[in-house]
Amino acid sequence: MKYGLWQRVFLVVFLCLLCLPFSGADELTLTLDDALIRALEHNLSLKKNLIDLSSAEYSANRLWSEIFPSISGNVSAGYSSALFSGDGFVVNEQGRSLGAGLGITLGLNAGIPYAMRNIRLAYQSSLLKYEDARNQLAIQITKNFYGLIAERNNLDYLVDILNLAERQYERNRVAFNNGLVGELAVMQSRLGVENARYNLSAANSAYVTRKGEFLASLGIMQDTQASLEVKEVKIEGKIENIRIEADAEMLIREYLPKRPDIVSRHQEITRLEHAEKQSALSARAPSLSLSAEWSARDFDPFTDTVTGTARVSIPIDPWIPGTGKNQTIRNAKLSVEKAMLDLKIAEDAAITQIRSLAANLRNSWDSVEIARLSLGVAERSYELTEQGFRNGAVESLTLEDARNNLANARQRLLQSELSYFNMTLDLSAALNVDWKDLNTIPGVSGEKK
Repeated sequence: MKYGLWQRVFLVVFLCLLCLPFSGADELTLTLDDALIRALEHNLSLKKNLIDLSSAEYSANRLWSEIFPSISGNVSAGYSSALFSGDGFVVNEQGRSLGAGLGITLGLNAGIPYAMRNIRLAYQSSLLKYEDARNQLAIQITKNFYGLIAERNNLDYLVDILNLAERQYERNRVAFNNGLVGELAVMQSRLGVENARYNLSAANSAYVTRKGEFLASLGIMQDTQASLEVKEVKIEGKIENIRIEADAEMLIREYLPKRPDIVSRHQEITRLEHAEKQSALSARAPSLSLSAEWSARDFDPFTDTVTGTARVSIPIDPWIPGTGKNQTIRNAKLSVEKAMLDLKIAEDAAITQIRSLAANLRNSWDSVEIARLSLGVAERSYELTEQGFRNGAVESLTLEDARNNLANARQRLLQSELSYFNMTLDLSAALNVDWKDLNTIPGVSGEKK
């Protein structure tokens, strides 16, 4: 069979494509935004909060159910038979009866409006709880995400340290073969390689474990058949710190009333006040009950009966001190006072937290600056020590110490930067603002460093 030129070209290209390995599902690049979307979709606690929110919304949209009357229907069937007549002789008197009825009862009291308000308030509280749970989850995922980035950067530094140790070991081995250094120098450099390899292996194991736990929380399972089959997940991101100068008192005045826990406390006080009024009015105010009933016998329209009743109940015992209903009303009032004290406790704790974070941010930034200076000193010290070792003026142990100091300085800088970044996340969570906009809100000034 002969093929034209274009047919042959197409056939070659097609065969080449078949030979290429399919790797579309082998690697997944995960950004912070992707992680947040997946976390919001797969978090089970958040799904439970969403169910509670849906239930509260359903009730809030059907407040008419609080005054909807009670409706009941009944159907009856009867059979009767008289065995003896009045003179003692047996007779065969039998009777069958069928009946049906429908009843409607409506109860009204002065506490119903406050019950409706509490139902609507319960929906608002559920909505606030759901949004706060989303924000807290986002903060936690962000911390874990950038924590993994810091660990990955630390692995890169440990790889560099291992490479330095291996190169030094190779130089000492060659120098030993040429009679330039002693056996002890070779053994010490070999020990340095093994220590660096062990540190890298331990850090890598910890990183793999934490990464697996993080991906599992996002619904991503590696090397298994799940919703997405991936063999490798690449976390893409970079820690960029912003130096924050926070005016704690201005932040307290501006954002303390907007905190979810403070708003929730105010809502709880309002709910308890409504509950107190509902309890008092339901127990002490007169209540009206309306009822109507229709019944029929043997489905004969001439035997239908309709009855209606209107009743006003005036309670007396709730007005008597010490009775059960009177104590219920009193306890409802005390619950409001306790809720106000809880609000004051929450406000004091929030004020302390904001002031502490604002002060710690300044100290933490100084720690970052010191760590950067220490890294510069450690890098220069290692360069000079390595040069002195090559010139024979420095022993191998001194070079090993300089290399360890360099690794420690890099790790200290990573930890300082991560700690500062997490503190900015905590401050944004305490103010209930997006951490990306923290440096733009009133009371905060910041610049990237």
